[in-house]
Amino acid sequence: MIYVVGTGSGKIDGMTSEAFEILKSCDVIVGYKKYVDLVKDYFPDKVFITNGMRQELERCEQALKFAKEHNKTVALISSGDSGVYGMAGLMLEVAKDSNQEIKIIPGVTAANSAASILGAPLMNDYVVISLSDLMTDWEIIDKRLKAACEGDFVICIYNPASNHRPLNFKKACETLLKYKSPKTNCGYVRNIGRDGEEFEIMTLEKIKDCEKIDMLCTVIIGNSQSYVYDGKMITARGYDLGKNIQS
Repeated sequence: MIYVVGTGSGKIDGMTSEAFEILKSCDVIVGYKKYVDLVKDYFPDKVFITNGMRQELERCEQALKFAKEHNKTVALISSGDSGVYGMAGLMLEVAKDSNQEIKIIPGVTAANSAASILGAPLMNDYVVISLSDLMTDWEIIDKRLKAACEGDFVICIYNPASNHRPLNFKKACETLLKYKSPKTNCGYVRNIGRDGEEFEIMTLEKIKDCEKIDMLCTVIIGNSQSYVYDGKMITARGYDLGKNIQS
């Protein structure tokens, strides 16, 4: 059996009880080293197989090998939810025609975790867009950003910037500013559920040049109904509470 497990955003108490029990019962845990390090101390009796960035295919192949050739129960882990920019889809593709049983175990996404820290910015329709152009052309990413603006969606941005693509987030904000007010409320959370967690709420024009935005951040761009009250970012759902509470 291979379980593809979403471990949440970082801290162990952010993991679902189902995910925790699966990791406790399996023989082998496979994953990106940084994510394995976050859970390793809680499961000292397991065999751990780790590798680095951009080695997702190798991880899936190793998981399949341990399950089929060594008859082990394997947990292939992803941070957040394994089916949201995680390992679930690739594992299912790699295991085609193998007759290997695979079960997907969901987790709390970075979008959900970041939203809870910032306030309640995802109270109405939203989209999730990754700015990583390793496997998606920037032209397509830019098109999706424009479409999200046209629909006035709240936009949750994953993988906003990295050492290899430091300007992607700024480029994305420049696109957004063509369609959204520069005063649009936004926020970022860095190191969700880990040491050094921090967040800030600011406007779109300010976040464009924020030097703290990197791969460790999740960014939420509000829609036209998003506002800030008492230090919390809120997207109005449409209840008739009176316009006097908005600022």
